[in-house]
Amino acid sequence: MPQKPPTLRFEDLLDSARQHALHLELRDVYAVGEEREVYDAFLRDGSVPADDSEYWSEWLPLVERTVARGVKVLRARVVSEPVTDYIRFEHAITDANLRAGEEVRWLPRRRASTLALPGNDFWLIDDHLVRWNVFSGDGEVLEPEHTEDPSAVKLCAEAFRSVWDLAVPHVDYRI
Repeated sequence: MPQKPPTLRFEDLLDSARQHALHLELRDVYAVGEEREVYDAFLRDGSVPADDSEYWSEWLPLVERTVARGVKVLRARVVSEPVTDYIRFEHAITDANLRAGEEVRWLPRRRASTLALPGNDFWLIDDHLVRWNVFSGDGEVLEPEHTEDPSAVKLCAEAFRSVWDLAVPHVDYRI
């Protein structure tokens, strides 16, 4: 079994990227945890957090800094339709991701049936390192895992690209 690299802080992981950081999301519901307040506000009245809000205070500057170095930050989401309330929330806040420099696409799950996809969400950094985002059955975040195993890297690279090629750019995806 390949040696497991030490657990990295997410900020260090993104700072290590030189070419791309690819993120594949596969769940329809995530336990909202620190998002509870803004998620509840969205459910109540459709409001979304401002770019300069506490909600975005760490993420948007990190993405902006990463993209400014010439790194592509791509996010693909595989979603069931009709979408869940959580996916409606994610769709509503994605404009902030785009303004920070991410590219985001959506793939209806019914179009992913013939794709080989891993069992967990992941970040793939420069086709070298995979960070598995592991969740409990009810969507709670568990400890992430990291690997440089070439077969895991290959699986994630192929899975991401196959989803990306079929997915719809955010500006064109309607829910």
